[in-house]
Amino acid sequence: MKFRLYNTLSRTKEDFVPYNPPFVGLYVCGPTVYGDPHLGHARPAVTYDLLFRLLKALDYKVRYVRNITDVGHLEHDSDDGEDKLAKKARLEQLEPMEVAQYYTNRYRDAMKRLGVLPPSIEPQASGHIIEQIELVKQILNAGYAYESNGSVYFDVDKYNRDHNYGKLSGRSTDEMLSATRDLDGQSDKRKSYDFALWKKAAPEHIMRWPSPWSDGFPGWHLECSAMSRKYLGDRFDIHGGGMDLIFPHHECEIAQSTASMGHEAVRYWMHNNMITIDGRKMGKSLGNFITLEELFSGDNELLDKAYSPMTIRFFILQAHYRSTLDFSSEALSAAEKGLERLMNAMAALDKITPSDKSTVDVSKLKDECMESLCDDLNSPVAIATLFEWVKVVNQLHDGSQTLTADDLESLKSQFRFVVTDLLGLVPEMEKNEEELIGGLIAMILDVRKQAKEEKNWAVSDKIRDELARMGVTVKDRKDGTDWEIK
Repeated sequence: MKFRLYNTLSRTKEDFVPYNPPFVGLYVCGPTVYGDPHLGHARPAVTYDLLFRLLKALDYKVRYVRNITDVGHLEHDSDDGEDKLAKKARLEQLEPMEVAQYYTNRYRDAMKRLGVLPPSIEPQASGHIIEQIELVKQILNAGYAYESNGSVYFDVDKYNRDHNYGKLSGRSTDEMLSATRDLDGQSDKRKSYDFALWKKAAPEHIMRWPSPWSDGFPGWHLECSAMSRKYLGDRFDIHGGGMDLIFPHHECEIAQSTASMGHEAVRYWMHNNMITIDGRKMGKSLGNFITLEELFSGDNELLDKAYSPMTIRFFILQAHYRSTLDFSSEALSAAEKGLERLMNAMAALDKITPSDKSTVDVSKLKDECMESLCDDLNSPVAIATLFEWVKVVNQLHDGSQTLTADDLESLKSQFRFVVTDLLGLVPEMEKNEEELIGGLIAMILDVRKQAKEEKNWAVSDKIRDELARMGVTVKDRKDGTDWEIK
């Protein structure tokens, strides 16, 4: 089955042809980790998780790299100002990497709850400073960058004369110049649209590394070019991210890779569209910003109730990844009901009694859904196909249609493959089940606490080890004990 995807670079749907089949290199811009994961983080994570699952179902061997941005997210478009993570660390009197690790852990936990598979590699920008410095040297040696007062900037005009800066976004340098605001710190640049490859750190800047030019830090765009090359090579297949990254981030990535290697690195560019709230872009300043934890708990004035992680995932999958997805409580409620229908049908499959003949041809379910997903990841059509099969399941359940034992097993297998393996939708525990499990674990930990107080270390350790074997991680603190189901 052939996979076709919309390539942002060519602005057409293209047949997917890997550089080195059956191996596929997939790089996706991950989160910046200076705040809680929010609804805007969920859409690209779910989108490229679906792509990851589909490629594996097509028997490709996928190396999926999703980065963590923990340095370089500056305050202003002009590449000046204070790094947002460093600012948060200074205000909270913490080490920057302490802040980064805290929010990285929260992001990973939220993604796990959304059913997002972990990537093959999840590199952090701060762990690849050497690679980024080497990339700056290569661009300087090629003549496409210049040093200015300890900082290094990419020479957009020089690059544009030899290549084409703006090919991904369709912007010209004249348009960029007219759109540039008057901001502080422009005097070091030859042109306002030149972007930072390396920034000299101000004396108060707490995130800094030594380099041939100054003690400083890499520009935001540099990390993805350096890390994608390290883990996927000089040429790789798919680079994904949100549409808001087309310019300047991905435009700058193309320029950096081409300037340093003489050729582009990426064959297919994929971009998911934004999530809006009541037709407006989500943002803290607009008062319509929702974290994933607020969605899961219902603790936000924009919500009428809490919504499960699987409901959020299903809500995202109901829209094509390149279309705008408008959030509202009504839309989430509709997604919740749709997901419930789907899960009820999957549960009903186990209650169907096989017959001696089949009145339904069940051979096409998987292929029909796969064909939709292979058409530029068209999850809405795949879900619509599933709901047509939900009707068939209901007919089988009420006896108006019948299946032989073999055909029934085939239908179960195909239905679960599409719902669970491809779409990543799994049945969630009911609230009372969660409370029961939580209560049982708390009771067991009370027994362990008593054993520790009696210095019965053998019992204490056995309880901890047995819980770990069942997937419950126990973490002892000075003031108590935490536990987590892995």
